[in-house]
Amino acid sequence: MKLAAIDIGSNAARLLIVEVIDDDNGKPQFNKVNLVRVPLRLGFDVFEKGEISKQRVGMVIQTMKAYRHLLNVYDVPHLIACATSAMRDARNSNDIIRKVKLETGIEIKIISGDEEATVIYENHFAETLDKEHGYLYIDVGGGSTEITFFAEGKLRYKESFNIGTIRLLKYQVDDGHWDAMRDKIKQNIKTKYPIIAIGSGGNINKIFSLSKKKEGRPLHLDLLKDYYKEFSSFSVQERIRIYKLRDDRADVIVPALQIYINVMRWVNADEIYVPKIGLADGLVQHLYSSIKKAETLL
Repeated sequence: MKLAAIDIGSNAARLLIVEVIDDDNGKPQFNKVNLVRVPLRLGFDVFEKGEISKQRVGMVIQTMKAYRHLLNVYDVPHLIACATSAMRDARNSNDIIRKVKLETGIEIKIISGDEEATVIYENHFAETLDKEHGYLYIDVGGGSTEITFFAEGKLRYKESFNIGTIRLLKYQVDDGHWDAMRDKIKQNIKTKYPIIAIGSGGNINKIFSLSKKKEGRPLHLDLLKDYYKEFSSFSVQERIRIYKLRDDRADVIVPALQIYINVMRWVNADEIYVPKIGLADGLVQHLYSSIKKAETLL
């Protein structure tokens, strides 16, 4: 069975195509067939002007047309397409969704921050780890940060905060936003066990890649602080040249590190695992569950 998910974020749009195969025990294995990322950067319009510009609307439609062609080539029968923070805030998002549907047949659903946090948890990565820790998912995007807390075998807390990398670059986040986020996290994330963070998002994946850590090994908070100081000392152009970063990664990586570091400090988490999961992965899991549920009702 082939499935696909489209995640239209504040910084980039991603198309993930997977093939689901049952293993010897009948458990589904999700094998990645293709992942395509286009840096639409919708948040740069929305968080400053409140709507997506005509130029970027054209980019969205062209990207969805390209994704439609890929879906046809790979013969993918099942698709879920969602948009997050930038499209949530854009005044003209409904018009864009209508145009995309008309020109490509792709139906985009704008999901709430709470739904976004839930979908990230659909990966169930924490369930594969020991029960002697609390696990805090931190998903940092361009427009928002989703927090999901898992402890003692149960989902304990989830919330979306309008603090993201592009909002920080556009000076849309003040001390009051930080204080509110810190207070909510400290109030709701409590456990008798030590807390380990689980990071998702393109920026933490890039940090993990730069660290040269072995797959499955965590990054230490002190290492993130070192990277934050190091990257902050260079201009965006210098980061591109020295670290071979794309321009749409070089500017957001510093505010992303700021968010991860702050959240980890607030919950006294010293380590963060980076399993390379994201919203698109969670959407595929959600789609698969929906299909299986529908089959049982037939």
